Amino acid sequence: MRIHKDEMVSVLSGRDRGKQGKVQRVFLKEGLVLVEGLNMVKRHKRPTGTVRQAGIVEQEAPIPMSRVMLVCPKCTKPTTIGYKFLEDNTKVRVCKSCKEVLD
Repeated sequence: MRIHKDEMVSVLSGRDRGKQGKVQRVFLKEGLVLVEGLNMVKRHKRPTGTVRQAGIVEQEAPIPMSRVMLVCPKCTKPTTIGYKFLEDNTKVRVCKSCKEVLD
């Protein structure tokens, strides 16, 4: 899995192109990520026991993983991710532009 929860990502295409946000949730089987404050859609909600707010509610919708790119915390640029094995045979993610270990 290339993108994890609580990491910063940048959107590559769509109406939110160029914006950055934090990943709230990863849907691994569907290949989707939920990014905080991006891809906002309006849903018509009915009041239930737990949700008291009814009417038209704005909420985030999942974005395909292929449309987002990880922002490296070291070089603060959107970058592709590579993998590398350390001396103790643990597999780690590596930023392709600055060669820093992400995990």
